[in-house]
Amino acid sequence: MVRDVDLQLLLPRSVRTLPADLTAICLLVFLTLAVVLIPGLNETPIRAFVGLVFVLFPPGYAFIAALFPEDIPAELPSNESTPDTEDSRLPRPGTGIDGLERVALSFGTSIAIVPLIGLILNFTPWGIRLVPVLLSLSAFTLCMTAVGAVRRNDLPEEERFSVPYRSWFGRARGELFEPDTRADAVLNVVLVLCILLATASVTYAVVIPKQGESFTEFYLLTENKQQKLVADDYPTNFTYDQSKPVVVGIGNHEGHRENYSVVVLLQDVTAQNNSTVVTEQRQLRRFDTGVESNGTWRTTHRIRPKMTGDRLRVVYLLYKDGVPANPAVNNAYREIHLWINVTAGNGTTSSKRAAPSP
Repeated sequence: MVRDVDLQLLLPRSVRTLPADLTAICLLVFLTLAVVLIPGLNETPIRAFVGLVFVLFPPGYAFIAALFPEDIPAELPSNESTPDTEDSRLPRPGTGIDGLERVALSFGTSIAIVPLIGLILNFTPWGIRLVPVLLSLSAFTLCMTAVGAVRRNDLPEEERFSVPYRSWFGRARGELFEPDTRADAVLNVVLVLCILLATASVTYAVVIPKQGESFTEFYLLTENKQQKLVADDYPTNFTYDQSKPVVVGIGNHEGHRENYSVVVLLQDVTAQNNSTVVTEQRQLRRFDTGVESNGTWRTTHRIRPKMTGDRLRVVYLLYKDGVPANPAVNNAYREIHLWINVTAGNGTTSSKRAAPSP
């Protein structure tokens, strides 16, 4: 004859005896690790929602559970006094905290613990980055959960803190489905509709977030003496055919992958009637690249002028999805320029525009 097998007995004893509230904390930790670290899943809106809940509540709740494993003691009947014997099984007065205090302290300590862990990580080789912060908070929460479970199990069963979810469920079911009056029934219907409306609103806000401003960063950088990239000290003085480096950068914040082209022109310009007129130009270089959403592309371009003169303009023109037949400042998506002086090689500047033969 086949006997029924309790599947709970297949689990380790430490797992079977883990309180329900601490089990929920552990599940939330593993859920957060999944939605943040699993590719594809970490690009869904649920990541922001779960991450916010994880930062605000579980670390503090686990810490409070380790500090206060006791439940708030029940009041003794007025005709009884607390026994003097040390081995009495009655609750000890003055120990434990109630559920409301536990929840409030959980939020408060979480807000204190998260920055403290970040401060400690700042002085480690890992720094304040997503994965180190996530793993540190997860390890802290799981350790405090284990300490809290051990401390609860060391107490007499009637003194252990437990979440009365069964009584809450029974009470809520009675209020909703067995109202005392017709007015209570109407209020219950209104309450359910409000909860459904609030849930739908939050779900819509999370799943379909408001589209923010889309833009593309386009910039030039140089390398300083400490070999750091800075937006300063650009090269301005050249001799003919001398090359000097700059770093061209693109940051894609358009919300989707973009194909970019960068055209580099060397121009001789003059001012006429409050406008700039290009009298001569030469194309120095062209770059074509694709950049993923929120991605960055950089490359080093060595400016090598092929004409001489004062105040020549090196123009970097950025285009999306193709370059027109005649690239110019007025038809570019983004534009950056540098002013340079180019001499003929003997320390003097040519009469402008006339490039010596190589």
